[in-house]
Amino acid sequence: MPLPNPFFNTQHAPIGAHASLTLGFPGPKGGMDLELCRAPGQSVLVALESSAQPGVFEALPFTELPHDAERKRFANEEAAAATARVQLLPPAAVSRDFQLATDTWRAGDLRFSLFTPVRRIPDLERLRPQEELAARRALVPAVRAEVEVDNRQGRHTRRLVVGFTRIDPVRGLRHLCADGGVVGVGDGLHMGLLTDAPGARSFIGFHPLGSIDDPHAELNRKAMLGPWGALVFEVPAGERRTLRLAWCFHRPGVVTSGLPARYYYTRWFDSVESVGAYALSDFEEAVSACRRADSELQARALSDAQQFTVAHTTRSYLYSTQMLEHEGAPLWVVNEGEYNMINTLDLAADHALYESQHHPWVIRNLLEQYARRHAYEDTLHFASSGETAPGGIAFNHDMGAHGHFAAPGHSAYELAGLTGVFSYMSTEELLNWVLCAGIYVHSSQDLAWLGQRAELLERCLFSLEQRDHPDDRQRIGVPRADSSRCAGGREITTYDCLDASLGQASGNTYIGGKAFAAGLVLQRLFLQVDRQADARRAQRLAQRAAATVAASAGADGRIPALLQGSGDAVILPVIEGLAYAWFGGCRDALALDGEYAAYLAALKRHMADQVLREDTCLFPDGGWRITSTSSNTFPAKVYVCQFVAREILRMDLGALGARADEAHARWQMHPEHSVHCWTEQVDNGIAFAARYYPRGVSSNVWLTEERPQG
Repeated sequence: MPLPNPFFNTQHAPIGAHASLTLGFPGPKGGMDLELCRAPGQSVLVALESSAQPGVFEALPFTELPHDAERKRFANEEAAAATARVQLLPPAAVSRDFQLATDTWRAGDLRFSLFTPVRRIPDLERLRPQEELAARRALVPAVRAEVEVDNRQGRHTRRLVVGFTRIDPVRGLRHLCADGGVVGVGDGLHMGLLTDAPGARSFIGFHPLGSIDDPHAELNRKAMLGPWGALVFEVPAGERRTLRLAWCFHRPGVVTSGLPARYYYTRWFDSVESVGAYALSDFEEAVSACRRADSELQARALSDAQQFTVAHTTRSYLYSTQMLEHEGAPLWVVNEGEYNMINTLDLAADHALYESQHHPWVIRNLLEQYARRHAYEDTLHFASSGETAPGGIAFNHDMGAHGHFAAPGHSAYELAGLTGVFSYMSTEELLNWVLCAGIYVHSSQDLAWLGQRAELLERCLFSLEQRDHPDDRQRIGVPRADSSRCAGGREITTYDCLDASLGQASGNTYIGGKAFAAGLVLQRLFLQVDRQADARRAQRLAQRAAATVAASAGADGRIPALLQGSGDAVILPVIEGLAYAWFGGCRDALALDGEYAAYLAALKRHMADQVLREDTCLFPDGGWRITSTSSNTFPAKVYVCQFVAREILRMDLGALGARADEAHARWQMHPEHSVHCWTEQVDNGIAFAARYYPRGVSSNVWLTEERPQG
């Protein structure tokens, strides 16, 4: 679909650097972001001198028009007057071509393109010498850019200015230079814009065009006061030139606490200058890789709305990633968007759907981090009877926040004594660890790791059985206990801010669906290491969960959100767990005419007769609700459920699906709220919370579908 609003922010982010050049929203709302987790609010200037009016520079609309207020504090008005001036191009004069790895704006004789690296990271834990170059290319903390100026019809040399306003809160702007004729402007010590274009010069001052007509430019070019930094280029009449730039990031030394770690890229780069020199020297290969990524997405049988969603969500995920190094070993982190929690486990299963297609080893890295540092032995409490029982192993919600790793066995999020947001998610995180293990083993075929972790997987199975009921004769396959860490509160789910239809974990059919998936995954894993008895226990878990959820359906086909309790909520994610079993290698078990046919038929009827209705889970614009009792929906989870409906339950969504995809895309291009890039929580079409969020990368499951999209 044509972009209904081309002026939305997106991240142009090198993988593993927690950095971005965020751009696309009008005004000073984008800029360079290093671990900031929000739109920086920086002016980004891309201005070309007019062919008709020399001295007038026409700028893309990502800046605030400069004013002389700051300079006039230090100079008289005559000295403050600037000959050249900037005017913003009207929105109608600017077009945008938004792709997975390239983002291009055109206006008259100007083309400005940014290249976001979408690449695979070699297994750094088992890195072979011949993979060193691929690792460096994947992890160089830079975003390349091209600016093409077509002055073939011009009668005079036209000047181009590319720059920004200072954003570093402590240090000012500085001039950069590196080997190979590379020059640039740095914002503090850790961010900068560099180029290797012959004849380019850097400028720092109180006005972005302050040096353009300076008669003493050569003497004054090294000045360092003022809020504007820029690179200045010249394109002679009769020529068309393409200029190469790199927006670069570099954070040296230890960047975390609790578990001291450095960025992995510091093995190769010691400064912004060295990053820029490398990024420019390897420019053509990087741009070619981006164009290949674009072509691969374009070749898929996805609608325009779906392609937009995949591109936009992948960028937000890339921004949130950190490839760190602790005691010489790689340490993978995905931060939770604006909340900035470390490796949030209730997001990890959705991230794994993408990672399994690109670099599954990072799933193993995360699983090991949780197993070694953020697992604990739990005790259970059954609210219905007041009984307690041993719970077995559980995992934390996260590993910390804002670069600070939490103490072992604890998280930044979870608090005792609560029944809603910030309570414990012990059951959901246990399920997610198991499901991630299944996805990893199936995508990597790493049976050696599976053998090493078989005992831990058996402990996970025991814990799931106990959370159902300590007495095998009373088990139903659906967890019904709360962690004693809740201390009188109740466990919650990843849908923590919703009502009880999805917020409460105990007896929830959404959790029951994940338990079913975990049973299938564990059965398959145990069979692969010849643990037959454990495989039979896991199979019973799946069988019980399927039977319980299917039997709960009413005469109208509605599967209740909670097995016990009142309410007539209709929930979408009761089908969600099937996706993780599918990518965990359990596809045969999900055949519609197979062992679990009755369960799958019940889910399919629930979807068709209850969910996909305007009086339950469809918004007026066609977008999908997570639950009929809340206007707050989670698009990343909707993407997974759309996949399940089409690919596993074999539902023909047709126009209903296409309308939903277009609505979901429009939500992220809202003319006011799209400043925050891809956003996970949307209330009645308004993106309002969980900004800069990584989980939307779950949309990449659409790329694996065998059938044409609805």
